[in-house]
Amino acid sequence: MSIFLKQVFIGLPKTVGNKGATNPMGREWTSAIFKEPVQGSVWMGKTGLAGDGQWDLEHHGGPEKAVFAYGFENYSYWQKELGIPEITSGAMGENLVMEPITEDTISIGDTFQIGGAVIQVSQPRQPCWKPARRFKVKNLALLLQTTGRTGWYFRVLQEGFVEEGQTFILVDRPSPQWTIQKCNQVIHSKPQDFEEIRELSQCEFLAPGMRATLAKRVELKEIPDIRSRVFGPNELE
Repeated sequence: MSIFLKQVFIGLPKTVGNKGATNPMGREWTSAIFKEPVQGSVWMGKTGLAGDGQWDLEHHGGPEKAVFAYGFENYSYWQKELGIPEITSGAMGENLVMEPITEDTISIGDTFQIGGAVIQVSQPRQPCWKPARRFKVKNLALLLQTTGRTGWYFRVLQEGFVEEGQTFILVDRPSPQWTIQKCNQVIHSKPQDFEEIRELSQCEFLAPGMRATLAKRVELKEIPDIRSRVFGPNELE
């Protein structure tokens, strides 16, 4: 089965909303979630696509989150589930729209050649409150998380030009057991399965930051407080 790069998106941070809004979902906020399609080839560097950027550099960007990808099949699910036809390519702030592929068919460490670049899956996306703010669906981050339809990040092993319509050529699949779907299940399991979390934390192809976070969770037997991530300023103060 061939996997194609259906579309490429880039965008820089912008501010939208109304400072004086009483409803948190209408207040002013800044994000780079608003991406625009790229026509022609674009340079894929170690920290992302040329012309792309992030606002919250603490949680986004960097070599381990250089490129964010999403499966095209997910859009029809969200359109039907939420009744929002605007949730289509680029809606989640992704850079690459891939088809046909989903979170249960791609794994940590999967390495692809695409155009002149070589990229490797580094971790699942940890959904935050910003897609929820964009589409005015307060629990959207939780829905992304619980369904496992989070998308995933790539690190860039070899820089090069890419463009829509190209084929992803699978170069290596070192840890097929750790699909993005499986990772999401383990990371967000209730109750927490600390043994499975420990096993995932030892996957050498998982992003180092996530490995360290999971290892600490196992050591301290802590239950993560996700509320600030998934709801954030969308809640009334």
